[in-house]
Amino acid sequence: MIFLKHFRHYYIKYGWAFLLGILILVGIDYFQLEIPRMLRIIVDGVDPEKPVFTNVVEIMPIINYVVMIVIGLSLGRFLWRYLLFGTGRKIETDIRQEMFEHATRLGQNFYSKEKIGGLMSYFINDLNAVRELYGFGLLMLVDGVVLGLFVLYRMFNLDWLMTLYAFIPIALVGVLVFFINIRMEQKFKQRQEAFEKMSDFTQESFTGIQVIKAYVREMREALTFKKKSQEVSDKTIDHMRYAVIVNNIIDAMISLVVIAIIAYGSYLMARTELTGGQLTEYISYFFTLLWPVFAIASFLNLNGQAQASAKRIYKFLESPIDIFDKDDAIDVSELKGGIKFNHLTFKHEDSEEPVLKDISFEIKPGEMVGILGKTGSGKSTIVELLLRTYNVDDQMIYFDDYDINQIKVKSLRSHIGYVPQDNFLFSDTIKNNIGFAFDSIDDEKLIEVAKLADIHDNVMEFQDQYETILGERGTTVSGGQKQRISIARALAKDPTILILDDSVSAVDTKTEEAIISNLRKLRKGRTTIMIAHRISTVKKLDKIVLLDQGKLIGFGTHKELLKQNSVYQDMVKRQELEALVGEV
Repeated sequence: MIFLKHFRHYYIKYGWAFLLGILILVGIDYFQLEIPRMLRIIVDGVDPEKPVFTNVVEIMPIINYVVMIVIGLSLGRFLWRYLLFGTGRKIETDIRQEMFEHATRLGQNFYSKEKIGGLMSYFINDLNAVRELYGFGLLMLVDGVVLGLFVLYRMFNLDWLMTLYAFIPIALVGVLVFFINIRMEQKFKQRQEAFEKMSDFTQESFTGIQVIKAYVREMREALTFKKKSQEVSDKTIDHMRYAVIVNNIIDAMISLVVIAIIAYGSYLMARTELTGGQLTEYISYFFTLLWPVFAIASFLNLNGQAQASAKRIYKFLESPIDIFDKDDAIDVSELKGGIKFNHLTFKHEDSEEPVLKDISFEIKPGEMVGILGKTGSGKSTIVELLLRTYNVDDQMIYFDDYDINQIKVKSLRSHIGYVPQDNFLFSDTIKNNIGFAFDSIDDEKLIEVAKLADIHDNVMEFQDQYETILGERGTTVSGGQKQRISIARALAKDPTILILDDSVSAVDTKTEEAIISNLRKLRKGRTTIMIAHRISTVKKLDKIVLLDQGKLIGFGTHKELLKQNSVYQDMVKRQELEALVGEV
């Protein structure tokens, strides 16, 4: 059974259900062995040479007793199924919840290395294997051991020598199954890894289906999927081959033992050392013993699979949470919106060179500041550090007078509104996407922020308006509409600090000007940071931060940079030229 750190406490949490279920199971195992004993009494009682029962009426008390046992067994089987299987489902739910909550606390470093398809296999295949061990596995272990001992005890009482001969091949089967199970655990792990790769490839293909179609690569992707699917099939068949071998060996051994029992029992009957009723009872016991043998073999197989899956889940749950509150971190109820970068230097975990190098500048409360630079200059990294998706050293970033590491993560993020570069939207209504920061959003505020983001008119053209269900990742709306819905979502939060990561790149310049104008009116006295590639996005803002290859090469207004900074001058000329060419 599973006794790893994240699993053992469930035996305590649901101990009463496990204990009651096991007690009922033991009771069923004991009383179901009364039926073979009753069969022996009936068979011996109607023996013509020594009749005990002369009519049906005399047998009725025994039949009534058997009927009562059957009714009791049926009720008991319902109860233990509810207690054991039901508890297995509850544990599955608890583990899944623990996994999801852990996933939400993991930092960006983890997700930059792991693939979504692989993570999903933990939540589906691996978790299912663990759940089966808690429910069906516990049944097979307890029932196999307890019922097996009960049956062997009664068989030994009938004829110890015949039982000994019958038990030897069964014991050999058990030893064989044990060693094969070790190999099966390895095979199951290989199958899970193959499934993880296929799941990841499938998820990635569905996400990028438009790119696949645009480049006419459907056939190539289908062939790649076929290869990965075949690998899963091969690993599964390889795993099942061992299970089939075990079952065939058990079936063959059982058939041989049954033949031997009947032959030896007939010999004892001929010598009057065994009655017909006793042989009937003995054979019934033997066939009852088959279930414990199969149960133990199945348990070993299931345990091997579950252990392999549990180790994978355990590894996931043990993934370190690198973004956490320090012991002296505090909740900050109010921020003015000032941000100071003090010789900020940062590099990613797997990188040798810093992404940001010795950056120092200050954003005053209420300012609208643009961050400009070429691709890869470190613009988005600054945003990620402000949101604390990565850790940063002490005394490098300040919010007002607070070091970023002094503020609790949840408290810090509650003051920030964020519009990501990819404008992620959920498969939900437009209303729920805009009101994502709240349990519900009233219609008046909903329409207000939608108008400020210049998306209201577009939404009203949809048949279901704000109740329109968006496709996965917002695929049912255009890129510009996705951006504006994302902006409306951030505005609805009414944050002290609003960060827009290249969030107006997919709209035309007229819509861009309208959005910036609305932001300036709405967010007077509140800090707004806009990351952009276009000069038109930032030229009317209070300050512009100019980055190049992770270094700060300019900081000031549009006019100041235009006079003093050659890189900025070159960017302006290039974009003006591009605009003229576009008009021609």
